[in-house]
Amino acid sequence: MKDMHSLELKPIGIIHSPYKNTGEAPHQGYKSEKISQIEVSREFEKGLKDIEGFSHIIIIYWFHESQGHHMLVRTPWDNILHGLFTTRSPHRPCPLGLTVVELVAREKSLLKVKGLDAIDGTPLLDIKPYVLSIDQKLPIKAG
Repeated sequence: MKDMHSLELKPIGIIHSPYKNTGEAPHQGYKSEKISQIEVSREFEKGLKDIEGFSHIIIIYWFHESQGHHMLVRTPWDNILHGLFTTRSPHRPCPLGLTVVELVAREKSLLKVKGLDAIDGTPLLDIKPYVLSIDQKLPIKAG
């Protein structure tokens, strides 16, 4: 049995975006109309079959420039300290990013998407279809 405290993640591609550093990236990608390109490694291209049937996809990636984390953080929209796991801060113990993007086009193993907040060169870990009937939830009141 493998050690349950270690993981090995293998990127399946790379993200090319107009954002060259974290200061350029939007706090929430859905507010941006800019197009990013997701380059899926050729060995995984067959796994993209039928992806054009989805208007939106879920992108999971590695915040490769994240350095350290704090358990209490401030969000861009207020000055109150919040628990890290109640925010979308990229500075996390396990710096995974998850964003729902609009699929604009596919050219073989290259996906053009809108609404991504990752910086250029970000490792792509996974892609999943966004299915409205499964993924959309009713708002839950915090607190």
